[in-house]
This record gives sequence, C-alpha cells and structure tokens, in this order.
Amino acid sequence: MNYEIVNLEEKIAVGISAKTNNQSPDAGAVIGGLWQRFFGEGIYASIPGKVNEKALGIYTNYADDEKADYTALVACETDKEPTESALTVCKIPAGRYAKFVIHGDMVQAVSAAWQAIWCMDLPRSFQCDFEEYQDDKMDNAEIHIYVGLRAES
Repeated sequence: MNYEIVNLEEKIAVGISAKTNNQSPDAGAVIGGLWQRFFGEGIYASIPGKVNEKALGIYTNYADDEKADYTALVACETDKEPTESALTVCKIPAGRYAKFVIHGDMVQAVSAAWQAIWCMDLPRSFQCDFEEYQDDKMDNAEIHIYVGLRAES
C-alpha cells in the first residue's frame, strides 16, 4: 500500500465517542453505531464552527496491542473548542503521519485498508490515527487515512 509522510498541525475535532478494542466481537457495531448516531440524530449538523464538510473517524488513547481498549470518535474538525457542549472534544496532535488515500466502498475499503496497515512495519506512535472522509459517496468514496508516526530521531 502506498503512502506519503505528511506533517500536520494540531486539529480540534468535536463529536461523539465510545471505547472498544480490535478483539471485541462488537467493535464494528460500536463504531458503526457512532456513525449512525452522528448523522441520524443530527449531531453532525448541530456542531458549530466546522472548518469543512468532512467527517472524521478518530482512534486514540490506545497502545501497540490489538487487545487494548481505545477511544473511537466520529467527529468533524472545528475552528475552536466549544465553550459548553455535551459532545466529546479531541485534539488531533501535530506531528508526522503516514497518509494513505483509498477509494471504494466506504465500509469495505476502509476495513481492508486498516487490515493492511496493521500488517505494515510503520514506526507508529499509537497516539492518534484518523480517517478523513472527503465525500459521502457510500459506494465510491475517497478516504484519507492518517496514521500517527513516532518523531524522527
């Protein structure tokens, strides 16, 4: 799988979250449920200060262990943290990321890409990874996946 190394500035994301892990039999349902709630309950539409129309799938607070729990968020990037909100605020850290660009079915292409990424020998930071959905075309989407990398020595 091809990728490029990019340096990102810190991003503020606002959305909803849940804890899960890659070995949990209901991990897909947990993450899928977040996406359903995010759009189905009007959460996306209600978030103020969006910097673009892209949705984000964020994975943070985890370790180099497929059995470890992590926080999954469905969010969008905002220009500032909300002053009062029942929503989850996440700061995507500035730093080096491996950027993958994938095309295809929104669910299947992302799942296949993550399976391939987990098998790659990347110098991962295991601090924060995220998907950035460029459009809402379910069957032929463009998705950018950013995998956090350790700082260069």
